[in-house]
Amino acid sequence: MAKAFIFPGQGSQAVGMGKALAESFVPARAVFEEVDSALSQALSKLMFEGPENELTLTANAQPALMAVSLAAIRVLEAECGLDLARDAAFVAGHSLGEYSALAAAGALTVSDTAKLLRIRGDAMQKAVPVGEGAMAALLGAELDQAKEIAESAASSLSACCQVANDNGGGQVVISGAKAAVEKAMEIAKEKGIKRAVLLPVSAPFHCALMQPAADAMAAALACATIAAPKVPVVANVTAAPVTDPELIRKLLVQQVTGAVRWRECVSFIADQGVTKFVECGSGKVLAGLLKRIAPGATGISVGTPADLDAYRAY
Repeated sequence: MAKAFIFPGQGSQAVGMGKALAESFVPARAVFEEVDSALSQALSKLMFEGPENELTLTANAQPALMAVSLAAIRVLEAECGLDLARDAAFVAGHSLGEYSALAAAGALTVSDTAKLLRIRGDAMQKAVPVGEGAMAALLGAELDQAKEIAESAASSLSACCQVANDNGGGQVVISGAKAAVEKAMEIAKEKGIKRAVLLPVSAPFHCALMQPAADAMAAALACATIAAPKVPVVANVTAAPVTDPELIRKLLVQQVTGAVRWRECVSFIADQGVTKFVECGSGKVLAGLLKRIAPGATGISVGTPADLDAYRAY
């Protein structure tokens, strides 16, 4: 039975990520060296040693998380005989993780992916002045409820507020102008939503306020070489598989301002009969969400040498 390989997004970063892979396996070291060279920065040193506040910066966290994901893939190839074209039915990634998925599937080179994610991180950070935007998780809310709440807040203040991530299991993230997001949190409380929590992020990702970043990515992606992936990539903005390079280019631009339809992405993959998911990279966030979206599926995470035995037995 073919598996799906999934790749985490921002928030999964942690100081020390990837270090054990680099110390244990030459293919992992090669990925980190390639990313360092592409960015002309000792990003791997920052990943392995910190400080955390620098690693968490969007421009660093995005290429760093991709590097760990690709290091994990290269180790699985070298140590466990992974052949994505043979072993994977689909790949998918959460937000920046979609770039990791594309690199893993051979649509982008690791160097180009690192450069694109640096541009993406910088552009997303600059799109909205710090303090003017916000994101909040509505816990216990379904997608339709969250959309209604966001639209109500947006119209009452004539400000941007929209669904940014549908993570599944009653976890929907909204994004937009700070005042509108705070208003949405009040409305959510009035409507009996279990909890509304402001997220510790530096910008309001995946909403219309990110249009300057989308414009920057349109320019960067226009010059990027994108090949047809060897495995279909389930895109964030359509929750459908894509293999055409020009459509991939277009969807990556839309992804900056569009919602991450993660629940639907996982549901689509599960509906195709895939029951095994492998999260590649830092943390176990996506494997945790999986249980709430597709109860019949199982997931494991591969981000350290200790995880290889579990993969071999999977």
